[in-house]
Amino acid sequence: MGKPMARGLTSWRGGLTVCDIRPGATDKFVEHGARAAADPAELAAETAVICVTVLDDAQVTDVVTGPRGILATATPGTVIAVHSTIGDRTAERLAAVCAERGVEFVDAPVSGGAGAAKQGTLAVMAGGTPAAIERIREPFGCFADLIVHAGPVGAGTRMKLARNLLHFVAFTAATEAQRLAEASGLDITELGTVVRHSDAITGGPGSIMLRDTTAPIPPDDPWYSVLGHVRDLGEKDLTLATELGARLDVPLPLAELALTRFADGLGVPTGIERQEA
Repeated sequence: MGKPMARGLTSWRGGLTVCDIRPGATDKFVEHGARAAADPAELAAETAVICVTVLDDAQVTDVVTGPRGILATATPGTVIAVHSTIGDRTAERLAAVCAERGVEFVDAPVSGGAGAAKQGTLAVMAGGTPAAIERIREPFGCFADLIVHAGPVGAGTRMKLARNLLHFVAFTAATEAQRLAEASGLDITELGTVVRHSDAITGGPGSIMLRDTTAPIPPDDPWYSVLGHVRDLGEKDLTLATELGARLDVPLPLAELALTRFADGLGVPTGIERQEA
């Protein structure tokens, strides 16, 4: 992720300095006018906004607070933006350490994958002070076309975890759907083609994420009839799918759980009893 994001910043008017522990990883950027730093401390000595794209909490902590980390030389007013998906408490802890030095910390995980990074269409979920967020908006525009200020430090990470919860639960549901299709004698690669085609049009699970609360919907609310219709379709199709699974002896635990929680999650009463009555 860091490579295509950095590539987007090669034309940044403020200049670009790159740093990587892997030999040769920064060569292409230097060829295009960037400067290479030997370590995070050297990088922080000459940069005002620093993007960190490493693997996990331990690596982020080392890059920020290690002996030759960013804080060894960072001056007050520097903004450290961490794009790695780390724990929200790690983000808060590091923000407190940075604040002692007058340095702003932003947890800024991204969504969209390497493809979006290459195209400059990443989504950034940022947690930090309003002043820090304003500092990063313009340079981040070199690799992202959506920047959401989620709240204070830690909020960006919490939003990313919620987003990825949906992502990986959906992946698990996809494998369950593949097993059902395979047991039905279907070509599961064709099923995948249909899913990608229709989700590109409908927006997939995100298409229902338009309300500003998860509370139950009052019957006089316009959303009631809309999501009530979604409930009717979902409960019908989930019932048919679980019945097919039972007939083919294919366990569908996610589908069964979804059927029991679908209406409640939408904020409307279940229609199952009404349909059976």
